[in-house]
Amino acid sequence: MNEFMAMLKKNENEHPPPTKLLNLAGELCQEHESSSPSLEKLVEAMMESKNKRYFLTNIHVVRAFVSVHIHKGQHDAACRLLEYCKAEEKEELVQLWHEIHYRRVMEKHQTDVLTPLQKFRCRKRNPPPISLCPEGLKNRNYSEKVRQHLYRFATEVTANPDKKQREGLARDMNLQPTQVYNWFANYRRRQKS
Repeated sequence: MNEFMAMLKKNENEHPPPTKLLNLAGELCQEHESSSPSLEKLVEAMMESKNKRYFLTNIHVVRAFVSVHIHKGQHDAACRLLEYCKAEEKEELVQLWHEIHYRRVMEKHQTDVLTPLQKFRCRKRNPPPISLCPEGLKNRNYSEKVRQHLYRFATEVTANPDKKQREGLARDMNLQPTQVYNWFANYRRRQKS
């Protein structure tokens, strides 16, 4: 840690900083992940550095920054940091984005766990920004054509197709049989309510 602090001070005006310094930052963040006080000290030093944006290309450093912000209750700062960091691991950044929002909901409800439904609602209410998902979030809804076909089958043939019928529908629409099964189960549930 001391070696890193000395290197940080010495290379303060180097843009970009030496690769050795950036790699050491990532290693230290990984090493001190579970040790709050030393991680905070490390993150504070990098935050005050003129080279902060270079450090934010390393996923371990990004994770450390987010962790410290969450620990301090600075959820908005953690979100902003994720929006502008340049780490390559987009999936992990999206995961961190969701973690921040889960934590916010847990604090609001004063609980240590969220149900899958609470997590789902949280993700729906707080979709990750375009900077984290350039290709957008996966749309889990079927196309209008597929939905109409399933709906027509449900109303004109049966809302409870047998295995053979489900397999036929799955083949016709390029879906998995379990997807067809779930669509009909959800359809019947919606009809009841």
